[in-house]
Amino acid sequence: MKAISAKSYGGPEGLEYTDLPDPKVGPDAVLVRVKAAGINPVDWKILAGYLDPMMDAHFPLIPGWDVAGVVEAVGADATEYEIGDEVIGYVRKDAVQHGTYAELVAAPVRTLARKPAALSWQQAAGLPLAGLTAYQSIKRVGTKAGETALVHAAAGGVGSLAVQILVAQGTRVIGTASERNHDFLRSLGAEPVTYGDGLAERVRALAPEGVDVALDFVGGGVVDVSQELLKDRGRVASVADGEVTQKGGHMVWVRPDTADLTALAALADAGKLTVPVDAAFPLPQAAEALRRSQEGRARGKIVLEVS
Repeated sequence: MKAISAKSYGGPEGLEYTDLPDPKVGPDAVLVRVKAAGINPVDWKILAGYLDPMMDAHFPLIPGWDVAGVVEAVGADATEYEIGDEVIGYVRKDAVQHGTYAELVAAPVRTLARKPAALSWQQAAGLPLAGLTAYQSIKRVGTKAGETALVHAAAGGVGSLAVQILVAQGTRVIGTASERNHDFLRSLGAEPVTYGDGLAERVRALAPEGVDVALDFVGGGVVDVSQELLKDRGRVASVADGEVTQKGGHMVWVRPDTADLTALAALADAGKLTVPVDAAFPLPQAAEALRRSQEGRARGKIVLEVS
């Protein structure tokens, strides 16, 4: 199969478009013919070696955890799927090596769900990691209808999905973003505010009594600002602040979860959730796609078109 791989830790410039052996398929896995793969910041962080203290990596290493594709072969005990089924997945395994930047990926069934019909292949590939991060962060802080949520980096890949999930459940959303993304946030149902100095005052102008929950998808000290605004300082979740638990909040490291992924697919098919695609690149241009991710300016998701 054709795949993108790295021979050692490094930057996107070390990636190669090459031939590698087809993946082996375990008894509780299926072989997926990849239609599209999602790009996430964790991909270039893995390549840089940032996750080496917590995850084993083996080379040559194929990056990528997000996939949308078609089942091509079924493991001996993978009774959940049949050949030809369209699936999406957050294919995170115990070690990093056989990722989704490839024509084929072996995916444990615990990482998969059925593809929502309402989404294109590109959109579907951008849903799993970002959607699960948003969904599981919302569950962690226990957001309810009628409450007010503050979402940081609301126009990004995770934030834009969190906004839609919250709006769908009847939560008022105040979202931080640069001014150029304010109309985009309004289109999703959020009330935009500009991030940076004076953020607390701008949020208080919209919510004088404070906010009920806060979701940090950017880092950089926004947990501290959030806790100034929260009615309950513990109802903050972060994917980027390593000290959030010491501050009384919740750290979220997204987990593969078929039930959660199925719930996201149902929202999409109900017309309540879409995946904004910032840019799509053909598989051989994966390095360029990762560099765009490193810039941190994407509105929505960056994806690779594979086949």
